[in-house]
Amino acid sequence: MSLFRSKQRVADHGEVFTPPWMVEAMLDLVKDESERIDSRFLEPACGSGNFLVQVLRRKLVAVERKFGKSDFERRHYTLLALMCVYGIELLADNIAECRADMLEILADYLNLEESDDFYRAASFVLSQNLVYGDALTMRTSDGQPIMFAEWGYLGKGKFQRRDFRFAALTEMSAFGEEGTLFAHLGNHEIFTPTKTYPPMTVSQLASAALGDAVEEAI
Repeated sequence: MSLFRSKQRVADHGEVFTPPWMVEAMLDLVKDESERIDSRFLEPACGSGNFLVQVLRRKLVAVERKFGKSDFERRHYTLLALMCVYGIELLADNIAECRADMLEILADYLNLEESDDFYRAASFVLSQNLVYGDALTMRTSDGQPIMFAEWGYLGKGKFQRRDFRFAALTEMSAFGEEGTLFAHLGNHEIFTPTKTYPPMTVSQLASAALGDAVEEAI
């Protein structure tokens, strides 16, 4: 595997890919989290997804181990595993490849066709979680503030979505540190989502992927 696409891209963007053996070694340093279905991972310069692909593979092993005997739960927790993986990438071809690879892994695991609601729902989730933008400026490629959806599984086939500004999320750690000037501000506005959506089913998420309007945020 080549560690870069071209010398020009290295010069222009500092683009160098992490080799698979190093990805695995680094994920082993946080082994418990990388193998937990609902742990959240963000790669702020995700490239074509070397890290995110392996995180998803590890999560799917956990899904199979815990929910392999129930097709309903297996499918929904697989989607939750995908929902908990995030990335930002500066280059359009990389983010497109990352989304495609992640979708292919999930589709292969669940044996999905492109017409399946779970396939379309996963495609929509990836469009929200894997952002074409700049993590340093915290803006998308068209200059808008980067937003991330926090997904949760409520059970019985329903998911909850809350949207947060990436800039606000980066401030949360400082506000939560014990013994700091800001430790008492746990209910500060930066912890308030910009939007909270009603619970959504897989079919509703699939409809969003087709460009249909999602129920208005409340």
